Amino acid sequence: MCSHGSVRSWSVVIPAKRLAVAKTRLRPLTAVLGDGSPAGHDALVLALLADTVAAAVACPVVAEVVVVTDDPAATDVVRGLGARTVADVPDRGLNPALEHGARSAAGPAVAALSSDLPALRPDELAAALVAAAGFPRAFVADAQGTGTTLLTAVGTGLDPQFGPASADAHRARGAVPLAGDWPGLLRDVDTDADLRTALALGAGPRTTALLGRLRPSGA
Repeated sequence: MCSHGSVRSWSVVIPAKRLAVAKTRLRPLTAVLGDGSPAGHDALVLALLADTVAAAVACPVVAEVVVVTDDPAATDVVRGLGARTVADVPDRGLNPALEHGARSAAGPAVAALSSDLPALRPDELAAALVAAAGFPRAFVADAQGTGTTLLTAVGTGLDPQFGPASADAHRARGAVPLAGDWPGLLRDVDTDADLRTALALGAGPRTTALLGRLRPSGA
């Protein structure tokens, strides 16, 4: 367990696309595992989101989790886990959605977190946020070093630059790169290989249970 000291409480903002357009690169995986239907894909996206939100809600330095979404199923799931939802009023993509969610945050310390981190542990997130508390803006790159899984801001604008090469974009705009022993925080899921790595790290209960149901017996 990490020592959290007197670090301020954080508002964590998580974006959740409409299920029909989320994680399209994972559609072949649900087909291979035995359910290529839209419902099977949607269930996987919801499981990834739910395990991420649950870890954030359980994080000891997080005061609130805000999910920006217009999807009714995602809204129901995350509210049941203790998150608050706001509609994606800008409806102009990921970065405007995160800025909108950050404006609704309760305090001066805000973090944008990817929605597809099924192996995230609450104490991993806490350790990263403790490290980020000393900087106006900071970020954690993904396992490949090119994307971003966490962007933080304390007393200043979030200024999200998610998208291709977002790690370089965040660094170029003054955010400080952070590194630490938080493997679940680095492993977002875009591909079959990403998901298998997350499972090997120890994915959350919803992703693990769903993959157990979808996987053909003996696979």
